[in-house]
Amino acid sequence: MKEKFDVTPALLRENFIEVYGQKNHIEDESGEIRMFASPARINIIGEHIDYNGGKVFPTAIDKYLYCAIRKRSDTKIVYNDLFFPGTFTFDINDDFKFEKSNDYANFLNGILCCMKKRGFDFPCGFEVLIASNVPSAGGISSSSALECGFAWAVSETFGFNISRKDIALMGQQSEHEFMNVNCGIMDQYIIATGKKGTAEILDCAKIEHEYVPLNLGEYNFVVMNTKKQRRLADSKYNERRAQCEEGLAILRGSGLDIPDLCSMTPDVFAQKGGAIKDDVIFRRVRHCVTEMDRVLRAVDALRANNLAQLGRLLYDSHASLKDDYEVTGFELDTLVSLASEQKGCIGARMTGAGFGGCAIALVNQNDAENFMRNVQDGYTKAVGYEGGFFACSSGDGVKEIFC
Repeated sequence: MKEKFDVTPALLRENFIEVYGQKNHIEDESGEIRMFASPARINIIGEHIDYNGGKVFPTAIDKYLYCAIRKRSDTKIVYNDLFFPGTFTFDINDDFKFEKSNDYANFLNGILCCMKKRGFDFPCGFEVLIASNVPSAGGISSSSALECGFAWAVSETFGFNISRKDIALMGQQSEHEFMNVNCGIMDQYIIATGKKGTAEILDCAKIEHEYVPLNLGEYNFVVMNTKKQRRLADSKYNERRAQCEEGLAILRGSGLDIPDLCSMTPDVFAQKGGAIKDDVIFRRVRHCVTEMDRVLRAVDALRANNLAQLGRLLYDSHASLKDDYEVTGFELDTLVSLASEQKGCIGARMTGAGFGGCAIALVNQNDAENFMRNVQDGYTKAVGYEGGFFACSSGDGVKEIFC
């Protein structure tokens, strides 16, 4: 793996020409190099409720994966990555299958498989060079950025005109059917549909969204990466889903007519939750109910420019994920605790699946450098290795870049 550095579209174009040459055999404009960008994302609030009928509140951020693409005159497909060694070569007429040895190319082939299933026809092959400024395996959706950025690049290059919503659904379909990962829709959806200066309140059940202005004034989000491998995430995720389903069944069995856990208000849960006698199941359900309420209050806080209230809700969300849903762990708890002690920080919580990955903090821009240095120092002392930190702003969803 090559040493990473910040990538720009212009730099990627230069490297594309070094890898593939200035021209290929297509001499007209259809053989031009086209450049696309796909963002990472953070979920501001609303964790582990997407599969319980809840709404989430993500935003795309200004860390991008870039994809350069050019049609070929033959039916070959060639993938290269600026930072990862090796060239992957296929044919557009291949019957694509998941192969572990194909590494990141599986994400791309999964998208092509979905496109072909939907009847999209490829008259020729193409060549691709990818480079990313999105930290990998950190819980801010580097794989979804890859899927959706590539899907948008292929759709635009071949004139398929696939909608942003369908790009997101195709990314999810690829995860389910090709990668065998039973993911939700949030990551792909915000990456495909995000708009700079906004967050989205996303109904994952109805697959509908509403843009909410993200006016943070003097504040920015700082992403704090534990750099811990999330070995327990998949098994514990399935366990939490089963526990929530059990809680829903108990409530329905007690006579409560609800389609899902997040349909309950805190008041209804206070009246009816006693039907759940198992303490663990009770706490899992309580998280879902209170987290859904926090999402709605966070949206109201942003609309009212009440950042102090938003910050309190972030802390409350983390506490619920720690105590009721039990998906944080020492590293994430350490980051949030250290963040809460720093000047200029008004809120923090884990984001993503948990058991590692990332946390976010809402920090005054004037204090961000000291914040990151101080939390880094405390984190290293506590866990024995460094974390990763960067400040970010909102960003646009998948788009073409002209340079």
